[in-house]
Amino acid sequence: MESNNKIDSRGALIVLEGLDRCGKTSQCSRLLSYLEELGHSVESWRFPDRNTGVGQMISSYLENKSQLDDHAIHLLFSANRWEKRSLMESKLRSGTTLIIDRYSFSGVAFSSAKGLDEEWCKAPEAGLLAPDVVIYLDISPEKAAERGGYGGERYEQLEFQKRVAQSYKILCDATWKIVDATLPIEDVEKQLKQIVTECVLKCQKGKPFTELWQN
Repeated sequence: MESNNKIDSRGALIVLEGLDRCGKTSQCSRLLSYLEELGHSVESWRFPDRNTGVGQMISSYLENKSQLDDHAIHLLFSANRWEKRSLMESKLRSGTTLIIDRYSFSGVAFSSAKGLDEEWCKAPEAGLLAPDVVIYLDISPEKAAERGGYGGERYEQLEFQKRVAQSYKILCDATWKIVDATLPIEDVEKQLKQIVTECVLKCQKGKPFTELWQN
């Protein structure tokens, strides 16, 4: 749904998605440095935000320190994004671009991979700000599992990640930018810079806000 609020210029909401160990966090850091060097106001966020009260509950779950019903943990992930909703819009309106490591699409992909209904998973996310661009770092679950640090948290299991990959394929639409995450890191970075630069310029021209899954 499109917002009626006319704005002259704003920051861009840029979301990076993908399987665990696809390289999102590294690329978010590189994009942050790149946009800062160009003189843009920019911040890098990640979900879950483990610094909030809800985020600490999620962190405990992900580290296998607590057990929660699949529906309950999904709603906590969603609540964690809602905690930041007003701050996110305020930052964007002030001209700050936000680079987000995981967003609502991760929530739906991971929960539906557990067998939860996709539409049920989307429902609590409806009304959050829609990204101006979603960049999906594409890598096979098998390749991702070969990367360092894999298996440290609850969801980093190969068979589960295969189901997550299938869920992402269902969520992906024509607006997503798909980047081959198996390429050398510098080549991935080059593609992301081009995508992000175009997106930031569009938002500086006053692109209206839209919201997720309102129809």
